[in-house]
Amino acid sequence: MRSRTGRDEIDYSKWSGVLKDLSIGLMRSLCFLIVFVIGIVVGLLSGSHVDRYFTLEPYTLGPNQASLNPSSMCINSVVGTIAAEDRNSMESFSSPKNVSHGMSDEELLWRASLVPENARYPFDRMPKIAFMFLTRGPLPFLPLWERFFDGQDVRKYSIYVHANPEFQLNVSNSSVFYKRQIPSQYVEWGTVSLVDAERRLLGNALLDFSNERFVLLSESCIPIYNFPTVYKYLVKSNYSFLDSYVDPSRYGQGRYNRQMRPDIRPRDWRKGSQWFEMNRALAIKVIADTKYYNLFKRYCTHDCYPDEHYMPTFVHMFHERLNDGRTVTYVDWSLGGPHPASFGAKDITESYMRSLRNNGTTCSYNKGTSRVCYLFARKFEPSALKPLLEVASKVLEY
Repeated sequence: MRSRTGRDEIDYSKWSGVLKDLSIGLMRSLCFLIVFVIGIVVGLLSGSHVDRYFTLEPYTLGPNQASLNPSSMCINSVVGTIAAEDRNSMESFSSPKNVSHGMSDEELLWRASLVPENARYPFDRMPKIAFMFLTRGPLPFLPLWERFFDGQDVRKYSIYVHANPEFQLNVSNSSVFYKRQIPSQYVEWGTVSLVDAERRLLGNALLDFSNERFVLLSESCIPIYNFPTVYKYLVKSNYSFLDSYVDPSRYGQGRYNRQMRPDIRPRDWRKGSQWFEMNRALAIKVIADTKYYNLFKRYCTHDCYPDEHYMPTFVHMFHERLNDGRTVTYVDWSLGGPHPASFGAKDITESYMRSLRNNGTTCSYNKGTSRVCYLFARKFEPSALKPLLEVASKVLEY
């Protein structure tokens, strides 16, 4: 029979084990809390933009990671001004002012392709048009574009400039083009690098959740209607405007590479002008594609000109219902050859500019017809700037 002393020793041993387990658990919890708080503080201090931290992180999680919603993480206990940060965060997320970043193209396109599950925006969203300029260097018609944007609601548009990396757009801080040059790469005419630049522009513009329409422009493009007309026409359109058609000649079907089969068949092959306009839904589909882009990158080389075939073919194959099948940028191909006609100072008259706007033709618009078919035109030489500025207020109405 056991003595009382023996029983006391057994009880003491049991409780010491329990206390040891509790101590270990408390120490683990305390260590986790310390590491958690340190991680948050370090993240806040190391980020160049606090608001960018709060806006980008919740949308860059892997499928197995938990949400980093600030309220669920008790950030308020670490940062006393969380309410103010949330306001700044949402403002920069819905309408970011800074287009500079350190993302690679792969990171950018992945980030831009993310779509929120909740279709309702938690802010007063004004649909914007993203004007995306693809240029080698200077923008000779910048004064004309400045006049086009002058006095307009800044919530209705955004500007993005893609130029060769060594070029820096030098404008005053009062210009709407100020600090609108995106991280860019070199572009070579007739190569897939043109498609890369287009996708890069779309990716950067998609980071702004208020951008709803995306128009690609060159340094030789001008608007032939005023901003309110352009805005209403695009924002109220149910379709995108991406040129896509069958060209049976050697400049169309003749560029098809049979090595693209069976993913892209001859009957899928389309051609079109690279100067597109598209809505947000289609833009996301284009930049999210990797399979068909890689096929074009591999097999559409030499005299294939992927910028004239990749988007027209891809959109025709999978998203034709979103597209009107035409462009809203006028180009004169009547001279033939690989380049369109260009227009200098001597070509700019009131009658000519009116003919671009009203030439008696009609086109499709929201399953109906419209007499307004082109909103922009190219290809204008720098010498055309002065006469264009002289006729703009009278003919172009800006």
